[in-house]
Amino acid sequence: MSSDELPNNQNALSSKETIEENQSDNLNLEEQESLDWAKQAFEKLKQKQLEKKEALFKESNSLAQVTEETQETNNLQLKNKINNVDKDDCLNDSSKDILKDIEDSGLGEFDDSFTWSAGVLAAQGKEPDSISLEDIDWLKRLRQGLEKTRKGFVTDLLEKFGDDPLTPEVLDDLEALLLRADVGVNATDQIITALRRRLNEEVLDSKEGFRFLKQQLCQIVNKPIKNSNQEVLAPKHKSLNIWLLVGVNGVGKTTTLGKLAHLALRSGYTALIAAADTFRAAAVQQVQIWGRRSGVSVIANETPNADPAAIVFDAIGAAKSKEIELLLVDTAGRLQTKNNLMEELAKIRRIIDRLAPEAIVESLLVLDASQGQNGLNQAMSFAESANLTGVVITKLDGSSRGGVAFAVASEAKLPIRFIGAGERLQDLKPFNSFEFVEALLANR
Repeated sequence: MSSDELPNNQNALSSKETIEENQSDNLNLEEQESLDWAKQAFEKLKQKQLEKKEALFKESNSLAQVTEETQETNNLQLKNKINNVDKDDCLNDSSKDILKDIEDSGLGEFDDSFTWSAGVLAAQGKEPDSISLEDIDWLKRLRQGLEKTRKGFVTDLLEKFGDDPLTPEVLDDLEALLLRADVGVNATDQIITALRRRLNEEVLDSKEGFRFLKQQLCQIVNKPIKNSNQEVLAPKHKSLNIWLLVGVNGVGKTTTLGKLAHLALRSGYTALIAAADTFRAAAVQQVQIWGRRSGVSVIANETPNADPAAIVFDAIGAAKSKEIELLLVDTAGRLQTKNNLMEELAKIRRIIDRLAPEAIVESLLVLDASQGQNGLNQAMSFAESANLTGVVITKLDGSSRGGVAFAVASEAKLPIRFIGAGERLQDLKPFNSFEFVEALLANR
């Protein structure tokens, strides 16, 4: 090495150190801004929760006062009972349900879980005063639901990435990790190819590599959604929308149907349920239970092995007469053979085409996340013969195979429309790729 080269190397080293210091300062500034945003959001949510509870208690006290005045002259004992009643006891059934939702979706502590959830919302451009307790609660549950997948995937992933620049050997290890997490062959190939191309162009440190990985994962699940030209699946107001829920038994079709009915009502749609799975024992009764829970009427025939197409026929008639906007149809998950099942679905579609040719029809495959590659095989099988338009992934809260979402998107080329992560009515949400990937890779 010549003496002329030494100063240049020192300058280069000094420049590199300066860049790293600036990056560190920027990161600290971003972290502080994110923390400040979270604190603002926490205080505003705290105030909203207090105001909502006070409004409910005010309503309950007014109800108690009216009751007291009505009974005062006739029943002094009843009056004394009302005067001493606990506030919660005065709430009517509707108010009790709302209060229970508030308590179930409680704000909790200002902890890592809250700040992470707030950070995800802030990154999507939301303002502190525009978010709700439900937004925070859902993200907490989604992150918790993906914990098993994260433990089996992200811990090893972070270890492989380390703090040094990425190498071809790290990408080889990453490829094995992705396949093990049920991400699927196509999706894994896309990710690794993109990373290798980027690595050939520039030195990629671990943080930038991790950010690039997130981008690639989002692109994979977003592609079928973009191709559908409908970012979020929602019924069209003042039109008849018919959503068929298909899939094998045990994946959570009936539960998903009840949650979709609840979501539709909360979103301002009129809804009706058709219990067209007449072959599984107690299926109709389960649908009726979920109908009561969600507050949506059910068209059913409790006769064993009743004709599903006839039930759909009656349901379409009822939907038209009542100007229903969303008809949810529960279908059979297993007949004697696959052919019989597909024939039954085809028969239902013919009834819909004949009675409601103007209806907007969606055929949603419900997949159990815990089934991993078996779930992907189901998607491929149904996609060929059931005219699928989307997928609902359930039971993410009990699965270590959440990576199957990427396999479904890349290999079955189906848009993921909803995901479920819990047993409550509100534990089903429209799929958001950014939130899903952030929750999956939440450890960094």
